[in-house]
Amino acid sequence: MSALEPRADETAEATPGPSASKSAGGGGSGGAGGGGGSADAGVLGPAHRTLSIGMISVIFLIAFEATAVGTAMPVAGRELNGMALYAFSFSAYFTTSLFGMVLSGQWSDRDGPLRPLTLGIASFAGGLVLAGTAGAMWLFVLGRAVQGLGGGLVIVALYVVVSRGYDERLRPAIMAAFAASWVVPSIVGPLVSGTVTEHFGWRWVFLGIPVLVVIPLVVALPAIRRVASGPVGGAAAPARFDRRRIRLALGISLGAGLLQYAAQDLRWLSLLPALAGAALIVPAVRGLLPRGTYLARRGLPSVVLLRGLAMGAFISAESFIPLMLVTQRGLSPTLAGFALALGGLTWAAGSAIQSKPRMQPYRERLMVLGMVLEALAIATAPLVLIGSVPAWLLTLTWAVGCLGLGLVIGSTSVLLLELSPPEEAGSNSAALQISDALANVVLLASGGAAFAALGGGTVGAAHGAAADAAGAASHPGAFVVVFLPMACVALLGAWVATRLDPESARAVTLPREVG
Repeated sequence: MSALEPRADETAEATPGPSASKSAGGGGSGGAGGGGGSADAGVLGPAHRTLSIGMISVIFLIAFEATAVGTAMPVAGRELNGMALYAFSFSAYFTTSLFGMVLSGQWSDRDGPLRPLTLGIASFAGGLVLAGTAGAMWLFVLGRAVQGLGGGLVIVALYVVVSRGYDERLRPAIMAAFAASWVVPSIVGPLVSGTVTEHFGWRWVFLGIPVLVVIPLVVALPAIRRVASGPVGGAAAPARFDRRRIRLALGISLGAGLLQYAAQDLRWLSLLPALAGAALIVPAVRGLLPRGTYLARRGLPSVVLLRGLAMGAFISAESFIPLMLVTQRGLSPTLAGFALALGGLTWAAGSAIQSKPRMQPYRERLMVLGMVLEALAIATAPLVLIGSVPAWLLTLTWAVGCLGLGLVIGSTSVLLLELSPPEEAGSNSAALQISDALANVVLLASGGAAFAALGGGTVGAAHGAAADAAGAASHPGAFVVVFLPMACVALLGAWVATRLDPESARAVTLPREVG
């Protein structure tokens, strides 16, 4: 649900417009982004139709996997006698995806996005097959790790394809299409997964998706080869990858894994892996994200920071909503899941609003509004802990929060591409996704630890079948200490959204060091 777009150098800025941006950023011959003002140059026009359909198909499958697999995982954990490793089936995915994002960014800038995208889809499908055929829980976790590597490769490579294949006028529209492709999976994914798991077994939830991967491969890859293969503008590629950044990527992945491990255990000894994880993450973040990111420096650093704050607060809060509805209000797991389904529609609506050309002059105001709506939704979520408050109120307020998030996420993607020189679109896209994923890891780990400390159970219990037993004895205050801090994080994001002025950031790039 995100977008990218590169920015040309000083010469291109002196002659603004889609044609200037394309001439500076085109990676193929002509590219799909040409013809900026022609009537048939929409994302589904003749020049872009095949590329758009192929990429939307990839996003659709990723969205379906994300919404469907979680329903089957508790059953898989029980049948494999691996509930002790259940939480690692989530953390393994996030950990390896961080490394995949950095690798894909470098690879895309060096050789174009075709190869990392192809390998990413293959790895994503291979991980699903490995998990679906696993005979032991450690193999299941390994499959999730392989899948995460592929997911990290794919999401960054898709951003680079957008930056090369679509001019600035069309990028908000293709990003809105990406967001819309999540709507159907978010509604039917859990239902389909539950039905398949009940009648055919959990393995088919994992094994059925790789078969569908062939379709976007056949559709999208030829079009990507035409418009986005090779280095930017045919320039000579670097002789090798930046080994320092690869080491930092390994460090941030391992550090994230250690933090997630520490969050599962409230003993004092868990401070050791937590401190070790922080020691690995801090230098890695300084080397992989734009300078000044965590100081909210104007321009690109604030765009990257805002993405992390927006998604981290949202995902951390949303992870506890089904558990709260099931254990505190007595809803069934199915009803608790569908309570969030309306959010998929409003998220897509928010993304569509930000994509309208007439909204472009008000993008910063829309992002501030979006973060305020997200903060209000998170802050009011614990009201359902009061018995006299109807549970359906949470459905409405969360839908409003998702509308706000749709305004923000699509806009951060568009701004990132606008502020990125073509030759750095991959690395900057990786930075955006790293901020997103790392904020999820850190905020969910800290929120989960606070939740467990007040008797709410472990982070792993917040997912799946263990939720009933873990949450039955939960004190309502355990949920409050999750939601209110996340609302404060979202409010901080509203302030950061006032610091995105592109004119202050043309020269801001990722830190570069030789080593």
